[in-house]
Amino acid sequence: MAERLSTLDASFLYLEDAGAPMHISGVLVLEPVEGGLDALAALVEARLPLVPRYRQRIVPVPGHLANPVWADDPDFDVAYHVRRSAVPRPGTETQLLDLVSRVTSRPLDRSRPLWEVYLVEGLSGGRVAVVTKTHPALVDGLGTVDIAQVLLEPSPDAAVPPTDRWAPRRVPGRAELIADALGDYVQRPTAVLETARSAVGDLRSTVSRVRGVAAGLAHAAGSAVLPAPHGPLNRTVGTQRRVAVARADLEDLKVIRKAHGGTVNDVLLTVLTGALRDWLLSRGEPVLGSTAVRALVPVSVQGEEQEAPGSSVAAYLVDLPVGEPNPWVRLARLSYAMRGVTGSGRSVRADTLIALTGFAPPTLHALGARAARGLSRRLFNLVVTNVPGPQVPLYAAGSRMLEVFPVVPLVGGQGLAVGMTSYDGHVYVGLNADRDGVGDVDVLADLVEQEVGALAESVR
Repeated sequence: MAERLSTLDASFLYLEDAGAPMHISGVLVLEPVEGGLDALAALVEARLPLVPRYRQRIVPVPGHLANPVWADDPDFDVAYHVRRSAVPRPGTETQLLDLVSRVTSRPLDRSRPLWEVYLVEGLSGGRVAVVTKTHPALVDGLGTVDIAQVLLEPSPDAAVPPTDRWAPRRVPGRAELIADALGDYVQRPTAVLETARSAVGDLRSTVSRVRGVAAGLAHAAGSAVLPAPHGPLNRTVGTQRRVAVARADLEDLKVIRKAHGGTVNDVLLTVLTGALRDWLLSRGEPVLGSTAVRALVPVSVQGEEQEAPGSSVAAYLVDLPVGEPNPWVRLARLSYAMRGVTGSGRSVRADTLIALTGFAPPTLHALGARAARGLSRRLFNLVVTNVPGPQVPLYAAGSRMLEVFPVVPLVGGQGLAVGMTSYDGHVYVGLNADRDGVGDVDVLADLVEQEVGALAESVR
């Protein structure tokens, strides 16, 4: 019997539309690669056995009698999924981000396995970039990894395994799909109701299935159950995206934390809050003392007893106090708000996550996006994910990874999503924005860097 998508996984397909594709993207920037893009393409193909789901496509059940199933793609063509591209000279970051924005804007083809990798050459200094796109239906926990995770090694001397001789299993036929669906109904009669609800896109049938959401809301501030304040981040989202990136030295963030308390995550939220405040003022938006922007902050937590630590994600609603002019007051307020997360005893420490996963930012960002999709967008203004990474260099095809930043998908009606990842002494902030509503997202990225610099300078 083919493996069936869970109701939650299926809901990501039913609720997705062209204006709000759900795929998670990531950008890895590497030193010059010996052998160029051919070596990287060979590495991707060689590592596919480690992610068997990446050779499977989704097969719907006739009449929506049950959720779709996973099946090997008999027409799988790695050349379709691994695409080569280039930026023109001089190969600036702006040119790379323009390419990433176009790639991010396009939805994945549901008739094929739900992932793509773009290998990009032409960057200044001979560097190359790997841009990944993965649908969150592929990532239902830490047991399912992202392609970027298996490309990276702790040593530049890791050997590339030979490409395997893969033979797809037979795709189940119409009669078999129907028979299996009826068999599921006999074993679990409630599946009938769940499938019917999912088929018509009833969000209520999936909210309760987002792991940790109820627990997260229980720890949120009392005001979080009220609709989020309306502002320029909330509007009808178009089909085009604009991506920007900001950087910070991890040591600067630790200096700020040491001087004023909280955690590095609290400091990052404070930095983002200050940048949002300045960004709103630059657009002529009214910013009063009570003005807030509500963020949904997914946090990796302890799962059930039989689950590995970090395999679940709790969704916490946090009001970012953009109306507060004093950055240290903002930090104190955010540290207090986030204390309920760490004080719950369920959150997983950053070093524990790194030890468990090695390098899994795309996987954990995907879990965060899954949690966000399960909540009404009226409850929050934007999603902010923060995933720790290893503080040692990693390599792909023998070349050192210099930078990595995530591109978290937009939830319908919200113009901005923020993903943060730490790696090798730095924090990289990826900002994904609706091109029409938040076209000046590069200004916000600059403000993030300025905020970090100003706060670090004030405590040195």
